Amino acid sequence: MSDVETAMKLLIKAFHKYSGKEGDASTLTKGELKDLLQTELAGFIGKSTDKAGIDKIYSNLDSNSDGLVDFTEYVTLVCSITTLCNDYLCGKK
Repeated sequence: MSDVETAMKLLIKAFHKYSGKEGDASTLTKGELKDLLQTELAGFIGKSTDKAGIDKIYSNLDSNSDGLVDFTEYVTLVCSITTLCNDYLCGKK
């Protein structure tokens, strides 16, 4: 597999590692998303205990306002963070 294919596989695997622990296996609840962010993105987001911050991330991600984060909404988060990292690393602060 290419690097990009491996990255895609890992993103899918990470989502499903956390989805379904508290409900539907195709979505993330607020608690599942918090666990994913604190574990899988700790280097970028940190071990935040800021409930308001987590709530804001969650509400911004939940584009269809159904109270859950689906895979498309999760990928939007990952793409947004990746874009910010790219801008930072390329000096586009």
